[in-house]
Amino acid sequence: MSESDLKTTPLDSLHRALGARMVPFAGYAMPVQYPAGIMAEHLHCRAQAALFDVSHMGQASLIGAGAAAALERCVPGEMQALKPGRQRYTLLTTEQGTIIDDLMVANLGDRLFLVVNASRKHIDLPHIQAALPAGITLEAHPDRALLALQGPAAATVLARLSSEAAAMPFMGFAALTVGGVPCLVSRSGYTGEDGFEISVPADSAEAFAKSLLDQPEVMPAGLGARDSLRLEAGLCLYGNDIDETTNVVEAGLVWTIGKRRRTAWDFPGAGPIRDMLENGPARLRVGILPEGRAPARGGTDITDAEGAVIGTVTSGGFGPTLGAPCAMGYVPAGLAADGTAISLMVRGKPLPARTAPMPFVPHRYIR
Repeated sequence: MSESDLKTTPLDSLHRALGARMVPFAGYAMPVQYPAGIMAEHLHCRAQAALFDVSHMGQASLIGAGAAAALERCVPGEMQALKPGRQRYTLLTTEQGTIIDDLMVANLGDRLFLVVNASRKHIDLPHIQAALPAGITLEAHPDRALLALQGPAAATVLARLSSEAAAMPFMGFAALTVGGVPCLVSRSGYTGEDGFEISVPADSAEAFAKSLLDQPEVMPAGLGARDSLRLEAGLCLYGNDIDETTNVVEAGLVWTIGKRRRTAWDFPGAGPIRDMLENGPARLRVGILPEGRAPARGGTDITDAEGAVIGTVTSGGFGPTLGAPCAMGYVPAGLAADGTAISLMVRGKPLPARTAPMPFVPHRYIR
């Protein structure tokens, strides 16, 4: 895809004015880093606050009485138990028990608000639409931008613009006016840090972003830092760590299945997921800590003591906060215990590594 064919977010001009290096991502021109560099952006997010443009994500509303019950036709999460002002992480599952996408669902009282991955929104929204009964409508919001303000200083920054937003609990969600702009605010993110994701009208996005960047604690951050932060936090990236070949159990995402749903087994893929829970998966997603300083990137072969390929790294790189490389991938269930010795084939050479618990850097969500 040529640069002229790429879609742009409402903050495209601002990214370029800030000196961002733009790359293609999910059909969009997106900032991978700014002049300070990925390492500096990553560490600043851990120390103070970073602002990410995630406007490429898909935003939509599910409207109508019974919207939560309708969405439960597509996901294993308990949507009917989701209280107004709360948000939940869930999955779209196939009849085979694999993952179409992961998404966030919030209850706004009069509707559900959904955020899906950019690379999957053209699949997710028609998939949900096809499952809806009469009287429930799905409304996409291409006219909205989405910003993520992440880091331990995020609440302090946002308090200057909205005391209500700064007082929200983790996974809280509300329609609020922030700095004079009508926003949809959630206290959540993809970095392992405290923070907020803020949906704003596209025509207000640039001025709103500038108002956040004007705060002394905030610096802009791109996709590079977003990826290294979520890897340290042990969070999955769709298309790398989970996809339509990955069962919910082997991905380590059984916790997304609601208690009531585990009794009723009434969601897509319930049979294969239940079978794998009862009989055990053949493979499991694990954290991996390589020895030394060389990172193992996604696609790297994982081998056992005899040199046989037993799995593949799905995400990997250098963890700036960790001060060392880290990765995740799939290995046979019998080799998934923490501390198991494995090797990673980096540049044709087996590098020693071991399986390790995730997250690699502790989460610092406000509970």
